[in-house]
Amino acid sequence: MSAIRTVLGDVSPDDVGQVMFHEHVLFDIVPPGLTGDRHAPIGTEDRWQIDYRSNEAAQNALQTDRDVAASELAAYAQDGGSLIVDQSVFGLARDVEGLAAASRASGVHVVAAAGTYVDAYMTDKIRAMPSGALADRFVSELTDGADGTGIRAGLIGEIGCSWPLAPSEIRALEASAEAQRRTGAAISVHPGRHETACGQILDILAANGADLSRVVLCHMDRTHPDGTGIGPLLERGANVEWDFFGIEQSHYWMTDAVELPTDLGRLRLIRDFAAQGFGDRILVSHDICTKTRLRRWGGHGYGHILRNVRALMRRLDFGADLIGALLRDTPVRLLTLKETAP
Repeated sequence: MSAIRTVLGDVSPDDVGQVMFHEHVLFDIVPPGLTGDRHAPIGTEDRWQIDYRSNEAAQNALQTDRDVAASELAAYAQDGGSLIVDQSVFGLARDVEGLAAASRASGVHVVAAAGTYVDAYMTDKIRAMPSGALADRFVSELTDGADGTGIRAGLIGEIGCSWPLAPSEIRALEASAEAQRRTGAAISVHPGRHETACGQILDILAANGADLSRVVLCHMDRTHPDGTGIGPLLERGANVEWDFFGIEQSHYWMTDAVELPTDLGRLRLIRDFAAQGFGDRILVSHDICTKTRLRRWGGHGYGHILRNVRALMRRLDFGADLIGALLRDTPVRLLTLKETAP
């Protein structure tokens, strides 16, 4: 039996429509050591500045209100969204019971994620685990349930990687490969901010038996902003993801060394790689992980690609098959498990 594993149970791929593959619905991504009031309100007069320098305001980097999550998912459904993947792995305040409640209230399918984020967000216990124990943990999250619940994850990752890789992150990649071999689940990876990071990640995954055709490398927008370096990743069989859609600014708040593309710039790169025959190995999403990008706080929300970017795709002469691959077919293929646990 082939199925997509959601927080409310396994569903048929035939019952899933348009998908956002990389989002955060409930999350706490406040950088370790960042000071400030995590629960301070975000006023209209401050909203733009907080959004522009997103890593500097603690209150912007967490959203753990289940009612807000349900409201944002309902708005996504109104834009035509059917399924959303919450890639808030362990370390980012993963709340699978909250995801289930928001899914039930909104009618949107939600997939939760197994795995760990970057070393700085790990506990000492997780940081010290050998790769075999981590693999057992990831498999259990996929087959038994995450965080002491019976709610199962349907994806491995985003597995957090820094640059250079920490030993704990290398073990997490090794564990991800083993967990994929044992479950068939796809792997999503948050690469470090260096042009060679993605290649090194693929080397580790391949050496440990991962199926690279079921590996997604995230954040092409900031890792390879002009597209240089993406071709070799695709040629190795991996999938690549542009997931900063809705961020319409060149300034990247994490470093002055990167100039971000706009939505149209992202689409031109995607069009070029699709013309080279890679259209079925490209994913798009928003990677919303701050309040100011949600509708509640004046942001674009999870439906921006469906509501606005699809028209830009047509403006750039994207064919119906490519649009269908980006918005449904490729994420559905990657989320589909060929065997499901009883």
